[in-house]
Amino acid sequence: MSTIEESTPRPVDDLSPGAGEHAATRSWQGVRALLLRMHFYAGVLVAPFLFVAALTGLLYALTPQLDQLVYGDKLTVAAVGDAPRPLAEQIAAARAAYPGGTLVSVITPADPENTTRVVLSVPELGEKQRTVFVDPYTAEVQGDLTTWWGATPLTTWLDDLHRNLHLGEPGRLYAEVAASWLWVVVLGGLVLWIGRAKGQRARGVRGVLLPDRDARGVRRTRSRHAAIGVWLALGLLFLSATGLTWSQYAGERFGRFVDAVQGHAPELDTLLPGATPPAEDEHAGHAGHGGGSGTEQADAGAASFDAALRTARGAGLGGGVEITPPDDPSSAWVVAQNDNVWPVHYDRVAVDTAAGKVTAHTRWSDFPLTAKLTKLGVQGHMGALFGIVNQIVLAAIAVGLMLVTFWGYRMWWQRRPTRTDRSAAFGKAPARGTWRSIPLPVLIIGLPAVAALGWALPVLGVTLLVFVVFDVAVGLVRRRSRTA
Repeated sequence: MSTIEESTPRPVDDLSPGAGEHAATRSWQGVRALLLRMHFYAGVLVAPFLFVAALTGLLYALTPQLDQLVYGDKLTVAAVGDAPRPLAEQIAAARAAYPGGTLVSVITPADPENTTRVVLSVPELGEKQRTVFVDPYTAEVQGDLTTWWGATPLTTWLDDLHRNLHLGEPGRLYAEVAASWLWVVVLGGLVLWIGRAKGQRARGVRGVLLPDRDARGVRRTRSRHAAIGVWLALGLLFLSATGLTWSQYAGERFGRFVDAVQGHAPELDTLLPGATPPAEDEHAGHAGHGGGSGTEQADAGAASFDAALRTARGAGLGGGVEITPPDDPSSAWVVAQNDNVWPVHYDRVAVDTAAGKVTAHTRWSDFPLTAKLTKLGVQGHMGALFGIVNQIVLAAIAVGLMLVTFWGYRMWWQRRPTRTDRSAAFGKAPARGTWRSIPLPVLIIGLPAVAALGWALPVLGVTLLVFVVFDVAVGLVRRRSRTA
């Protein structure tokens, strides 16, 4: 419920004749009036960010189907064979077609119709990689793509659009503004709408969950705005919470919390038994390699990919896995499950290919609760956790949020004064000075709570301060105009 709620009381200025009398009476109606004013301003000023986030999120939710449409000839095989060829053959085919760069990892297909992905680090691609797609049944190369963390160019482009509008780090502020305020407008809208419905007992639960079909004008728009918002509330709160966990500023605060409660996923010990760990700056890892062709190094270790895979399968790792060679002679191979669909599989093993045994193992069941919730929340936010059902739900929430935003602005326009002597382009804001009517205990508890929220969610705190300054400035301008 992310836009503008119609005011129940007639909008007045805090300098109007009845303002002092209104301020002298402190009651819970003052809390509702303050929520109404905050919901209004948040809706008017934040709704554009929410609309853009919903639109770009809708596009991102469709990326699996869009990838298949655009890159299907690379992502899937022409025909499913009886058994896959050894990884060494598939790697050799990929390296023959693309000899440059350094072999980073090999990702085995999770489904029989998918291709094997041979990932190469190429210096000119920077933090991105070249992924070569190989038919696992024929060892024929079907093409390559420039990928980022396994994502195709189209998915990467839509991901950047949703996260930062292709504006880099400064652009991430738009998404954090949307995520920071989304839960505020949702909860505020719920309180306002449910409280209003209680005052109209004849409508009951239906009046909360369904639009009023008999209403006309602004009342019909408001009932649509609020009722659809109620249905979307749980999903919007989920998207707000999960979006904040990897935002720029609130995400940093969340990281501190995870550090404090030791809620990170367990690290896999990749040091081989009896080996001496190298100095920290001695090896930069595969992502930092790639100065030469790297072909001889990659082909020499190709057979070890099959050995690492066999050992990992023996340890119980099924489905699609990513196999990563060691950075140095003292480290083990890493084989990690990457199944993001519920029930998820995120087990990882460190493999000594020379001895043919697992040296370390981290299991999904060993993840702390915080790490599990964070991981599942991210996958749910991205539409991967429950497959096509997850995508449909996200798409419905995105479309619903855009409709709620539209109806909010429509209410603002419908409530505009239309008399010839008092016409205006939009409706007035709810009454000023409502904080004076809030009970003192609520103010005493509420102000520190708001300050704490402002610290935990810095973008929310800063923008709220901007709203307050803006509101005060508007009041001062009106006071001067009336004095003049």
